[in-house]
Formats: sequence, structure tokens, C-alpha cells
Amino acid sequence: MVVITFFIAHWLLCVFFQSFFQHRYAAHRMYTMGPRTERVMHLLTYLVQGSSYLSPRAYAVLHREHHAFSDTEKDPHSPHFFKDVVRMMLHTKKRYEDYAAGRGQPEARFLGGYPEWPLVDDTLRTSWLATLGWVGLYTAFYVAFATSPWQFLLLPIHFMMGPVHGAIVNWCGHKYGYRNFNSSDKSRNTLPVEFLCMGELFQNNHHKYGSSPNFAARRFEVDPTWQVMRVLAKLGVIRIATPQRAVWPEPREAAREAGAARAA
Repeated sequence: MVVITFFIAHWLLCVFFQSFFQHRYAAHRMYTMGPRTERVMHLLTYLVQGSSYLSPRAYAVLHREHHAFSDTEKDPHSPHFFKDVVRMMLHTKKRYEDYAAGRGQPEARFLGGYPEWPLVDDTLRTSWLATLGWVGLYTAFYVAFATSPWQFLLLPIHFMMGPVHGAIVNWCGHKYGYRNFNSSDKSRNTLPVEFLCMGELFQNNHHKYGSSPNFAARRFEVDPTWQVMRVLAKLGVIRIATPQRAVWPEPREAAREAGAARAA
């Protein structure tokens, strides 16, 4: 039971910080915070994600490209241009590593506005000693608390938690589920898997209204990361910077339908 609890906690914390810090802050700047608070959140993201920590800079650039070229050949990770999720993620990995190492040349419009901390993003992230240290910690925990051999099969997921989340969100979120809004891409909202991804699988809502801090739009949709952001905003830890535009039904569409009903 201890191992399962640890796995669930690590899963949810990793996907939360990816959604909260790397996605909604680094890539979209949906909220602001002071420089000291930013450093704390940056460090927490590294400590939680461990061996699968993702550079906020490379993540932000890659994600901005994803929005600009969603489900086209220029999209760094559209499932509609790869035979399987493994090929998609290998392509994403190459592009991510180029940007993280400063080798890639993204368009100027995708640059800037993301947190950078060389100690964490360049030194610790690229250190094999640090990576092996995280792998050793996860393994030692399982050796100490695992009660069945099958539980060790969960270890590789700990090692690659960030890419695993990315694979689920980008593959499922553009192939499976329903659409609230017409958009130029093939994004979907994927319930009930969304509950495992802290709001990240409301892809159709997010791609239609990319700056909305709450990825949920309908009454039955719940974005857990947004709920945490609301609490942090009330406590004064962060300040929400972008308006909520993802509303269903869309005001214009609702007005159009109401007008048509009156005319009938």
C-alpha cells in the first residue's frame, strides 16, 4: 500500500507542476508571481519531477510551437503525423533536447517570458550523477517498501514521468474524446482520463482559448490545477493575469441560437 500511495502521489504531483509551472506559467504566463516565489516553484518542480525534470525554456518554446502549428506537419507532437506514440515522443525528444541545449533555432515569436535558472536547468538537469541519484532514490524506496515483485514494474514510470504525461496528453488529447468548440485542429477533451492529468486533457477547450487559466468550460468539467491556482491567488502567492474565455456555450453561439428560437 505504501508503494501504491507513493506512485499515485508522485504521478499527481509531477503532472500538477508540469501543468502549473511549465505549462501555464512558463509557456502561457497565465499568472504572475514574485521572483522569490518563482524560484521556490522552480525548485519544487525540479524536486518533484526528479529524473524526468523538463527545462521550462525548452518546454515553453516547444509548446508555443504546438499551439501555432497544431495538428499540422510543423506540430512537434501531433498524433496525426506519426504511426504510434513512441515515434511521436522520439521526435518530440529530439526537438526538446535541441532547444534545451541551445542548438535549435525557433522563431523569435516563441522566445522569451519563461523562467531560467542555469543551476537547475543546465547543471542539474544534464548531470548524469543527479539523474542516477534520483533513480537510486526511487529504487531504494521500492526495495524498502514493495510488498510484491510486480510493484517494481512501476519504477520505469517514475524514471520517465514527465515524458509519460506528455505522451498521454498529446496523443489522447488530439485523438479521443469530445469537442466543445470548433477549432482549426483536431483537439479533444478526454474524459475520464483527464482526472489523471490535472486538467491537461481538456485539450479542445485549451486550444480554442489558449490563455484561459481554467481549462474546464462546462459544469461537469473540473480542472484540478485551476482549483489550486484559485487558492494560491486568494493567499496572495500568485496573481491571475489572463481572463477566462473558455465558456460553454460560447456567448455568441448562445445568442445566435436564442435569436433563432425567437424567430421560429
